[in-house]
Amino acid sequence: MADPRPTKQNATVELYTDGACSGNPGPGGWAYILRHPSTKKEREASGGDPATTNTRMELTAVIRGLEALTRPSEVDLYSDSQYVLKGLKEWMAAWKKRGWKTADKKPVKNQDLWTRLDELIADHQVRFHWVRGHSEHPENERCDQLAVAARDAAAGL
Repeated sequence: MADPRPTKQNATVELYTDGACSGNPGPGGWAYILRHPSTKKEREASGGDPATTNTRMELTAVIRGLEALTRPSEVDLYSDSQYVLKGLKEWMAAWKKRGWKTADKKPVKNQDLWTRLDELIADHQVRFHWVRGHSEHPENERCDQLAVAARDAAAGL
């Protein structure tokens, strides 16, 4: 496993993410924008699922963005999902200690995605930033457009 501590070789990247769903469950979409501020390079990606939930799409957007990184990085993660950000910052460590159970001793929802996220963030130094959804934040608005288009494609629209 790579050393996640920052070094001069670690790139700093910005990762913007969003998910969308019609119905819960229903067709859904995810999207991310990955930006390398030092090189001005940017990548967008999105995808969809015909039967999913909004929370799964929010988590998938982060997973796909982190999977796109080819080396340990300092990642500024921007999301409008309190579920994702609080899960990563506050809840996940306790879930893991309890064997992926909540404080009520119930199985953690979306455990498959949380365990994948746990693997991915181990290779990076991640800083978390909450963005209010639909507040004219340019990258959040773009991710929303991409996620909605992917959702619509998954629904066959």
